[in-house]
Amino acid sequence: MRTSNRIVSIIQARTGSTRLPAKVLKDIGGQTMLARVVRRTQRSAMLDEVAVATTVNAADEPIVTECVNLGVPVFRGAEEDVLDRFFLAARACDGQVIVRITSDCPLIDPGVIDKVVNAFLEAEPDYASNCQERTYPRGLDTEVMTVAALDIAWRHAREPYQRAHVTPYLYQNPERFRLLSVTGDRDYSAYRWTVDTPEDLAFVQGVYQEFGNDDAFAWTDVLALLSREPALAEVNREIQQKTLREG
Repeated sequence: MRTSNRIVSIIQARTGSTRLPAKVLKDIGGQTMLARVVRRTQRSAMLDEVAVATTVNAADEPIVTECVNLGVPVFRGAEEDVLDRFFLAARACDGQVIVRITSDCPLIDPGVIDKVVNAFLEAEPDYASNCQERTYPRGLDTEVMTVAALDIAWRHAREPYQRAHVTPYLYQNPERFRLLSVTGDRDYSAYRWTVDTPEDLAFVQGVYQEFGNDDAFAWTDVLALLSREPALAEVNREIQQKTLREG
């Protein structure tokens, strides 16, 4: 399903990760993690543009350089107020429908992005995601929202964690916004495919290596790989996700 609305994906990226500093620039099979996320997101059939939102900190200058190398627009804003940075980037891209992807998800799947965007376009909510009611592996998180809803969150979100994580104000106020949860046919939420620690990085590096460092694989191909090579999934099985308020 297509629409006349301009659909823009904004990828959040910064070097200031606490558990794995500069993780977005770590090497995964010859490319940075940011490059992997950008290229896989660009393969979505539903997006008009993919851009990156980073900070004004000097430490994030390498991210700007990488975006130039990748040929994607990059916008810079506040480090702590990510909602402000994200909204201003979305407004600069002139998007009516905004897709939020984070740069620590190098297995992000274009088919999953398409599914969530199509569900959003069909149901016409204010916000849709596949991570409120989890059935997909953590690391395929896709959030879609209207720029109008994002504007309301930008103006009214007050809690520091709401500013740091962009979308909590939307899904924590169901009386104000129409919400849509997009789920799969089976529950794979026990899988952890995001990168926040050295163990997570080793896992995704192992996945890419199994596919010859070619990123044309689908998330279902990763499931099949882990069925054949269950030891690979053990690499980061014990890692605990930080809570929303931890950052």
